Amino acid sequence: MSVLSESLTQLLIPVAALVGIGFALLQWFLVSRVKLSSHDSNNGYKEKLIEADEEEEGINNLEVSIKCTEIQHAISVGATSFLFTQYKYLGIFMCAFSVIIFLFLGSVRGFSTKSEPCTYNQGNTCKPALANAFFSTIAFLLGALTSVLSGFLGMKIATYANARTTLEARKGVGKAFITAFRSGAVMGFLLAANGLLVLYASINLFKLYYGDDWEGLYESITGYGLGGSSVALFGRVGGGIYTKAADVGADLVGKVERNIPEDDPRNPAVIADNVGDNVGDIAGMGSDLFGSYAESTCAALFIASISSFGISHDFTAMSYPLIISSMGIVVCLITTLFATDLFEIKNVSEIEPSLKRQLLISTVLMTAGIATVSFFALPSEFTLFNFGTEKEVKNWHLFFCVAIGLWAGLVIGYITEYYTSNAYSPVQDVADSCRTGAATNVIFGLALGYKSVIIPIFAIAIAIYVSFSLAAMYGIAVAALGMLSTIATGLAIDAYGPISDNAGGIAEMAGMSHKIRERTDALDAAGNTTAAIGKGFAIGSAALVSLALFGAYVSRAGIKSVDVLTPKVFIGLIVGAMLPYWFSAMTMKSVGSAALKMVEEVRRQFNTIPGLMEGRAKPDYTNCVKISTDASLREMIPPGALVMLTPLIAGTFFGVETLAGVLAGALVSGVQVAISASNTGGAWDNAKKYIEAGASEHAKSLGPKGSDCHKAAVIGDTIGDPLKDTSGPSLNILIKLMAVESLVFAPFFAAHGGLLFKFL
Repeated sequence: MSVLSESLTQLLIPVAALVGIGFALLQWFLVSRVKLSSHDSNNGYKEKLIEADEEEEGINNLEVSIKCTEIQHAISVGATSFLFTQYKYLGIFMCAFSVIIFLFLGSVRGFSTKSEPCTYNQGNTCKPALANAFFSTIAFLLGALTSVLSGFLGMKIATYANARTTLEARKGVGKAFITAFRSGAVMGFLLAANGLLVLYASINLFKLYYGDDWEGLYESITGYGLGGSSVALFGRVGGGIYTKAADVGADLVGKVERNIPEDDPRNPAVIADNVGDNVGDIAGMGSDLFGSYAESTCAALFIASISSFGISHDFTAMSYPLIISSMGIVVCLITTLFATDLFEIKNVSEIEPSLKRQLLISTVLMTAGIATVSFFALPSEFTLFNFGTEKEVKNWHLFFCVAIGLWAGLVIGYITEYYTSNAYSPVQDVADSCRTGAATNVIFGLALGYKSVIIPIFAIAIAIYVSFSLAAMYGIAVAALGMLSTIATGLAIDAYGPISDNAGGIAEMAGMSHKIRERTDALDAAGNTTAAIGKGFAIGSAALVSLALFGAYVSRAGIKSVDVLTPKVFIGLIVGAMLPYWFSAMTMKSVGSAALKMVEEVRRQFNTIPGLMEGRAKPDYTNCVKISTDASLREMIPPGALVMLTPLIAGTFFGVETLAGVLAGALVSGVQVAISASNTGGAWDNAKKYIEAGASEHAKSLGPKGSDCHKAAVIGDTIGDPLKDTSGPSLNILIKLMAVESLVFAPFFAAHGGLLFKFL
């Protein structure tokens, strides 16, 4: 048995979650101390933003603060309005899919209410399939609602903090950095703590009915991961289409055709662009990483429930994934203090190293935390389910599994940073290629993206081999959890980027000085790199999560082995490998169609509104916001339907073996495409910023803004926008969601699947 008692485990997990929520609220309070204008200006804000002694040369303090408040209000209203509309559509989807889950799983035993023999714990009786159908449906709804909450809260704190970051930049880059980072930490800790707390509460509530039937209990809990990722898919795709339609439209007409700065208030698409940062990069990423966390935990819990932990009813060992997450919250709390309280940022060159230091500190501290948890929460020896056999495992084996996942995440983060930061030669080479026009910029950017796949794939491969060798599929599941154990810090770093981007946009629109804009640009450039690192983590963890879910699916569907030489498996494999390309084509075309309408609207306004270019007239921001909103809500449905329906169609008509091939093909292909797409887009974006900043002699020789080199870089950036913010990040949800959906519906596919082959 474990050293840690069950009663202490039952106490520690919710306490850690509540500590995380408390710390998030503390950070929110500290951000709120940066006050907004006392002059009402009809926008609902009545607090004072900056003190009288913080005057800026040649700028009217009061006027600027009122403008900042108005812009912040417009962005907040736009983001809230879009998310509420999107969530109405998602509400209908959640209700409809809940019915599908209940009907499919309930029909496994003809909606029988009789107890049945357990699948794994033979000799015992388990609860009826109808109960599993009901509780899987409830878990699905809980996961979906938690995912919605994660995204919405992230968006609210981001729109709350953007203007505050702008105005703190007047006191120095250090103050602005702390405000942006604390705001990101609010999102990170709320998401990690809420996800843990809801999952813990669900397990204990479901246990009231299931009692000793842990096999059924943890099988039904997998619905939690399905709910989380379903919402994440639509959030990522819808938000990605919204933000990139606005971004591409604003850049192509504003920067290339009209030669005006980014975020210039004369640009009709500028508000839609800033709203998009919040609904795509903040709300979408929040739901995405919550989905990864929920799925990795559910996969580990399910595999553990059919191993010695579940059979012997060792609750502490069973809760090992939850205790790892609890330790992660504590570690991330300590790590955050290094950025906000222990080290002060004094100049722009310290921003990116400080963010990278967060990754390293959290990884080192978490390694010690994992060792502690592995010693106290696990028996010294135990057995784990390994495709029909039992594998003997020691507690230190699991320590290495979680640790290798954690360190593989760090490697992926640093490699992503190397290929997307303009401090290193890959991005500088891409910027240099702009000398000969947009075509060579595109060629260099694509080559960089393909090359950036190599080391992350080796890191994932090593993590898979080591963790599987030590602890079978459970090892892979906890390796994925290890990569996500510092999710609070990862999300804080990731959310920091869009908040800084918004802060820069507000500074430009409010007419603040060039000095302030330089500071916000430096924050934003670091944020672009950290956003790429966040996407790297999301994709890497998705690969491990999907493999763990694949293993759980194969076990639950009763497949003895997946043989690629079998025609049924191979056709699934080749079709599955095609799906990421089909999905990417749909999302890219959606962004292109929406951007086309946006470009036409922005051109129309510049051509028909007298005095707009001279700054004597205001553009119609609302029309551009409407174009992005309508396009994203309409266009998110086909890619979402492709992902949600593929496992149902493959499993029902072609059977469990073909579906196994589809999952394997999508995993292998999707990870490569996702990494290259995200890094290509990130590199193009930072190559453009490298030229704009002109921080080195080489950069100055390519500039200034408006030069032919700069225009070529902007074109590369606009091509990369849908790659890095729509298609790339959505692909990791595709591979996870198909795997967890297959696991949830595995009992139905095993009982009734393969209809087509039955008649051939």
